[in-house]
Parts: sequence; structure tokens; C-alpha cells
Amino acid sequence: MNIQFNLPLVFLCLAGLISSFVDAIAGGGGLISIPAFVFYGLPIHQALGTNKFSASCSSLTSTWQYMRCRKINFTPIIPLVPFTLLGAIIGVSATMKLAAGFLQMLFGWLIVAITLYTLFSKEPKSVREKPVYHKKPWWGLAFFALSLGFYDGFFGPGTGSFLIFGFRKFLREDYLHASGHSKLLNFTSNIISLTLFAFHGKIQYKTGILVGIFMVAGAFFGSKLALQKGNSLIKPIFMLISASLGIKMIIDYFLT
Repeated sequence: MNIQFNLPLVFLCLAGLISSFVDAIAGGGGLISIPAFVFYGLPIHQALGTNKFSASCSSLTSTWQYMRCRKINFTPIIPLVPFTLLGAIIGVSATMKLAAGFLQMLFGWLIVAITLYTLFSKEPKSVREKPVYHKKPWWGLAFFALSLGFYDGFFGPGTGSFLIFGFRKFLREDYLHASGHSKLLNFTSNIISLTLFAFHGKIQYKTGILVGIFMVAGAFFGSKLALQKGNSLIKPIFMLISASLGIKMIIDYFLT
């Protein structure tokens, strides 16, 4: 691919490895990888598109790992896929119509919103022995899938964490199954978003492929560890990542 390795590129690849490892366990990897692509020197739209390309490789790896170990129940998730696809289409279309400068300013406020979520969201007070798949209003879940699809197409970072939180709150799933289901929907929105970013020519493929290799490795080991350790690992990592990212986003916001 004729890529010359330098310190920023090494940093980008390591950031991709770490972000996909974390994302495979508890979500939130985009909050590490997207700033890394921007630091590497890509314009904001190319950073989003190239990250989506690499992240799709990692989300496919994670999804396959959870599917292989039968931690994904397709019955409650498949009906949500069309809403996620529609949301992602609207989200990417909205992103393409915004100027880069305005987009960066808007992302600053979105980071504040993510920070408030990670700091103040509470997990459900009780989790039933069996998930609630047949007693919840599906229009609410459909709106949830549509909104998260839009968010992933428009911005992206933290989508996995939002999905895990949503599946635990609405379906009363444990962390392991909520994480598996979040990977499936996240992969769905990633693919449609990736297609639209490619159509608009916002992907730097050489960099995306290289970082994607590291992301696949991170996703493989992250999902494997999560499946081995289960809820005992995912729950504390999810809480730690949320709190850490929240504090980091607050500091970054007020220092810029």
C-alpha cells in the first residue's frame, strides 16, 4: 500500500487497537479512534468516514464472535434493523450537508451531552432472571433503534455504550447479551454509514485498511475476553470507561 510509517501513524494504529478492544467489551471506542484520526491530520469528514471504514471491520469481528458463542438472540433484534438503517441514512445525509467548521463546533456540544450521559446515567435498579422480550412496547424500541442509527451515522462515538445501556434498561438484559446485541445493531449502522461516506468520497482507504487490521485484532481479543469473563468483566469496564471518558470530555471541553 506504500504507506510510510511515522510516529503519528503508529499512534493512530495503537489508538485503533485500544479503541476496538474497549469497544468490543463495553462500547465507546469511537471516542478514542475519531480524535486519533483528527490528530493524524484528516479533515473532520474524512476522519469520520475513514474511522467508519476501520470500525466496520472491528464491529464485524465482534459481532461474529458473539454470534459464534450464541450470545445474540435474533428474535428481538432483527425487527429493529430497518429502523437502525433508516436512522443511519438520515444521520450521514445530515453530516454531509454541514460545513466542517460548524460540524466541529457542533461536535463540541455533542461531547458535552455524551459527558452528561456517562456521568449521570444509572443502570436499572433490578435485572430480571430472564430478559423482557414480549412485554415491552415495540414502538419505543423502534424509536430507540432509529435514534441510535441516526446518532451513529451523524456522529458515532459512544453508540455501543448507549446501546448497552438501552438494552439493559428496556429489555432487562445482562451486560453480556446487551453487549452482543449492541454489536449487531452497531455493525448494521456502520455498514450503511460506510456506504454513504464512500459514495461521497470521504474515506482514505490506505489509512483505513491499515488501522482496520489493528482494529480487527483489538476487537478479536476484546470480545474473546468479554465472552470468557462475562458480566463480571463487562460491567466494571463499562462503568470505568463511561466515567473516564466523561471526565476527559469535560476537561477537553473547558480547556479548548
